[in-house]
Amino acid sequence: MSLKKQALSGLVWTFAQQFSVQGISFVVSIVLARILQPSEFGIIGMIAVFVAIGNSLVSSGLTQSLIRSQSLTQKDYSTVFFFNLMGSVVVYAIIFFAAPFIADFYNQPILVSILRIYCLSFLIDALTSVQIARLTKDMNFKAQMIVVVPSLIISGACGVAFAYMGFGVWSLVYMTLIQKLLQTIQYWLRTKWYPSFVFSIPVFKEHFFFGYKITLAELLDSFFRNIYQVIIGRFFSPTQVGYFTRADTIKQLPVYNISIALKKVTYPLFSSIQHDNVKLKSAYRQVMQLTLYIVCPILVFMAVLAEPLFRFLLTAKWLPAVPYFQILCFAGILQPIHSYNLNILKIKGRSDLYLKLEIYKKIIIVASILATIKFGIIGLIWGQLAISIVIFFINTYYSGRFINYPTKEQMKDIFPVVLFSLILGLLVYFLDLTLKNYKASDLVRLIISPAIGVLLYIIISKIINLNAYNSIVSVLLKRKRVIQK
Repeated sequence: MSLKKQALSGLVWTFAQQFSVQGISFVVSIVLARILQPSEFGIIGMIAVFVAIGNSLVSSGLTQSLIRSQSLTQKDYSTVFFFNLMGSVVVYAIIFFAAPFIADFYNQPILVSILRIYCLSFLIDALTSVQIARLTKDMNFKAQMIVVVPSLIISGACGVAFAYMGFGVWSLVYMTLIQKLLQTIQYWLRTKWYPSFVFSIPVFKEHFFFGYKITLAELLDSFFRNIYQVIIGRFFSPTQVGYFTRADTIKQLPVYNISIALKKVTYPLFSSIQHDNVKLKSAYRQVMQLTLYIVCPILVFMAVLAEPLFRFLLTAKWLPAVPYFQILCFAGILQPIHSYNLNILKIKGRSDLYLKLEIYKKIIIVASILATIKFGIIGLIWGQLAISIVIFFINTYYSGRFINYPTKEQMKDIFPVVLFSLILGLLVYFLDLTLKNYKASDLVRLIISPAIGVLLYIIISKIINLNAYNSIVSVLLKRKRVIQK
């Protein structure tokens, strides 16, 4: 299979996986949000930073090194497997003994048992990190989808059942563990890869010297990506953490679906053309424009329709989360661009620069938190929006030098899509306001306003000959010809 066909196939299956996974997760979370209280989601939100840090350590940058490397043997895979497994035991032990101190920090005694049970997921994940890396390297996203989707459906059904039976916050804990266990069993059965009892020090060093910088960078990112839950949980209430977490989760639905799906495909794809800067720049530009063309209007429309959206999906008890959600939507517009710029550094082997940039950016985040916390939760979230803009300039400056794609040129490519989306968002806002004045139901507002907005988005994109629109049409037409043949 040619590189282009392989990439297209990978993209199709990755999108199918991401949308089905997030679609199922979204439905399950909506049902759970109607049963459980915001404070119960807030409890899980409080431990999110520790779970994220643990997951970063368990997956480690060594699996990134496996995906990036051109020639690998069983010795490579087995060495990384046993390192990840040993690392997961160490990480779990640290969390186990630190749990009482974490509970004291939040003044929530229940966190001791929740952390000790929930973080068993680290040990389970370590058993599949190499299998997933092998499938990703081969761009076999179909197999990953076949594993993940059934696991999610079964665990989601169990989570809802637990919630109805009154398990409260434990419904979320048990649901996660069931999902991890089901995925692990299927990965071992389907991939048919098993580690050999070998651990090579030279092989370990080779992957470690590339991967440890990625791991440190991801640790920083994991901590600071969840630092707002920590701050809100420490200085405010679990209910406020629940509102923030739910707002961020819904915002992430389009961002995570599209950007992560493309990231999974583009990392091995970019790695295969890492020495051809012309092809790399062209591929990166197309991916960036396509992602923004889809993500940007969705986030803008969701921000505009936040009130009826939350009331219809989650009931009125979640309406205090609406202001958080609206600001987070605008902060999320540039999030996919951050990921792709960092991918360039990784495939160019500059994990050292990747780590340095993460450190610089975290210093900026700390400064923002210190400057905005006096304005409350809303101030903290406005700070996130400002940080996203600053980080865009940092990432594009450094990654752009490697592929001759400077910040100014990247801005020129994305500005039309962002401006276009904001203008249409304003139109949707006034349309929704009219429907609201006529006492239209939330469902009617959520159907009519975005439908008209999307229709206008497509029509005007065609009229003004927008590059991203033309690229999507081109891909769809090629896909149609392939299916017809």
